[in-house]
Amino acid sequence: MRLWMKQKVFSWGDHFTIKDDAGNDRYTVQGEVFSWGKKLHVLDSFGNEVAFIQQKVFSFLPRFFVFRNGAQVAEIVKEFTFFKPAYSIQGPGWETEGDFFGHDYVIRENGSDVVSIRKEWFTWGDSYQLDIAERTDEILALSVVLAIDCVMAQQRNSGAAGGR
Repeated sequence: MRLWMKQKVFSWGDHFTIKDDAGNDRYTVQGEVFSWGKKLHVLDSFGNEVAFIQQKVFSFLPRFFVFRNGAQVAEIVKEFTFFKPAYSIQGPGWETEGDFFGHDYVIRENGSDVVSIRKEWFTWGDSYQLDIAERTDEILALSVVLAIDCVMAQQRNSGAAGGR
């Protein structure tokens, strides 16, 4: 399954659509503008919430939780590193590897790719291609990618480097 994520350049809060390979709207992501920490609602094409992503506000390292049907299914934590960002994904047992600053990385489970992420260059706004493996929970994979993207966006906005 291939999904395309394109974020708007000048938007108040987060609001963008996730499209399938045919260009159809598959999911909508809506952020809460006035909230403590980042909160994202992932909605299906009918407007039903299929995932909720919430940042833990008072945490030494960036930490996000993914909820489905009110139950926590994953926790994404940015690891403490000096030169290159690393993330742990607790819950599904996934691992990350690649160039997070260049948005060219993979998420793996037991050595097999679960999802690969690649940034499309020369587009208006940030545009990403997500290739999700066949028997993977695409909503969970999308939610984990969104959480990692939130951490990277916060670092870009604060001017933070690497793992500091």
